[in-house]
Amino acid sequence: MRVTPTAIADVLVIEPEVFGDARGFFFESFNERAFAQLTGITAKFVQDNHSRSVRNTLRGLHYQIQQPQGKLVRAVTGEVFDVVVDIRRSSSTFGRSVGVRLSAENKKLMWVPPGLAHGFSVLSEYADFLYKTTDYWAPQYERTILWNDPEIAIAWPLADEPILAAKDRAGKRLYEADVFD
Repeated sequence: MRVTPTAIADVLVIEPEVFGDARGFFFESFNERAFAQLTGITAKFVQDNHSRSVRNTLRGLHYQIQQPQGKLVRAVTGEVFDVVVDIRRSSSTFGRSVGVRLSAENKKLMWVPPGLAHGFSVLSEYADFLYKTTDYWAPQYERTILWNDPEIAIAWPLADEPILAAKDRAGKRLYEADVFD
């Protein structure tokens, strides 16, 4: 497994060691001991989520203001552009984003620490997206930052207008959102 830091502290891109032959491939998508040794993170995952979305779907930018969730995310079918936004006011990278292509082909994972906003857009015909979380979904604490907030200026690789849920269309700009200290 190879771990690569990003421009936002604690956000990591993880590339598993893949063993392939004529039959197909095998890799460990998560190994608690290796994850802790290579990242220094001892996360306890309590929930696994699976979403399927069609091309141009954009989900996010989501977070929970209480019960913040750390997430280990990956695409198991198709390809997504995965984005993390630092919403920790005390961070030197507050308001900055990191985007990475995750796909079934490249098998990369991204570690999204608690206290950051997260979203993704689907680049392929459809994508199955899996993520492990360190806390339970709590809809009463869920918040959404506007996906196209000009202050954040994410360069989403969209071919057309994104397909959005009502909550994503109604997201708040960063300057008016509930954020972490």
